[in-house]
Amino acid sequence: MRDSVASKSSGPRICVAIAAQSVKAALAAARKAAPAAAVIEIRLDALENQDVAPFIAGLRRPLLFTNRPVWEGGAFDGPEKQRLQPLLAAIQAGAAYVDIELRTAIALRRQLLTTQSSMTSKTKVIVSWHDFGRTPSSEKLSQVFYKQYQSGAQIGKIVTMAHDYLDAARVLALLPLARKLKFPLIAFCMGQEGMISRLATLEQGGYMTYAAPDSGEGTAPGQLPVSALRALLAGRHGG
Repeated sequence: MRDSVASKSSGPRICVAIAAQSVKAALAAARKAAPAAAVIEIRLDALENQDVAPFIAGLRRPLLFTNRPVWEGGAFDGPEKQRLQPLLAAIQAGAAYVDIELRTAIALRRQLLTTQSSMTSKTKVIVSWHDFGRTPSSEKLSQVFYKQYQSGAQIGKIVTMAHDYLDAARVLALLPLARKLKFPLIAFCMGQEGMISRLATLEQGGYMTYAAPDSGEGTAPGQLPVSALRALLAGRHGG
């Protein structure tokens, strides 16, 4: 079942991304960020030990596990089958979300989706696509969107680098289509010019936006500290 309803317990669906080398450091950062986060993303590719169990046991917030490869801006540079293993473990453990790239080999992507489906797991699979250099044309973005929609994912994610406000506008323009098709979509831009889209996406029906922990660095260019993002959202709504 595709998820189309945002969590009410923590207000807007803000995901705080945690990247640390040790499980201990990642847990500490996640616990510190949890009060301001609706979702906590654990970047497995940053960890020396990619064990999901301590996070499942030690954190109460919904968890998103990502093991981003170097070819999509992450840090994991090992075999693809090895990269998939902790994501499969996260599904088996009942994590709220896992993120797999659209560019992942189809057989491996299907393995993840089949595992989620066959276990009737509560885990939602995000199929993501990133461009760290630019924002493609509207036609290209639409092609990516439809591939995600047809992939079997519960949620899509399209994030690009903005060089001007028109780039951000093209990405945000995908949201009405996603809403029409009832396909939850994460869509915004990175970089200084894309910063406003991290806020605007929630205003326009985007499924989730991402923030950095207040006590650490972000995982992508233009990622705001979570307290700053929440203050901006509060200001737009008058409190």
